[in-house]
Amino acid sequence: MSERPWKIPESVLVVVHTSALEVLLIRRTGDDDLWQSVTGSKDFDDEPLAHTAAREVEEETGIQCGEGSPLAPRLLDWQRRNVYEILPRWRARYAPGVSSNTEHLFSLCVPAPLAPRLDPCEHTAWRWLPYREAAAATFSSTNAAAILLLPQFAR
Repeated sequence: MSERPWKIPESVLVVVHTSALEVLLIRRTGDDDLWQSVTGSKDFDDEPLAHTAAREVEEETGIQCGEGSPLAPRLLDWQRRNVYEILPRWRARYAPGVSSNTEHLFSLCVPAPLAPRLDPCEHTAWRWLPYREAAAATFSSTNAAAILLLPQFAR
């Protein structure tokens, strides 16, 4: 029997947006109220954060922004992070005793709103909203705060 692969308590949050500050939100499967930006944990401890961000964007939306892609220069590491308590409903995914996560903030500017390709196991719907409306619609306070910072980081 193999050991359970615990989630690494280090993740990325990627605010996908247009130059007009329209923000892509995706709804988590199983809960109509959980709208969010792209998020996800590192796959291994020494995975570079930019790789994690590009991988999660592609996995959750189908948008390719990894090294060598046309959108790679538009993936921006904000050099900011949040540390927050993992919600009890998701804590079982982490090793015993792990109760907090470090989230690194990124953004990705796309040329125009596009229809993402969602994995129905993770997300069931998407929408583009002006950034203030997107901040109000997300369930996560750290996600909302990041969206509100978007004008400072948008290129």
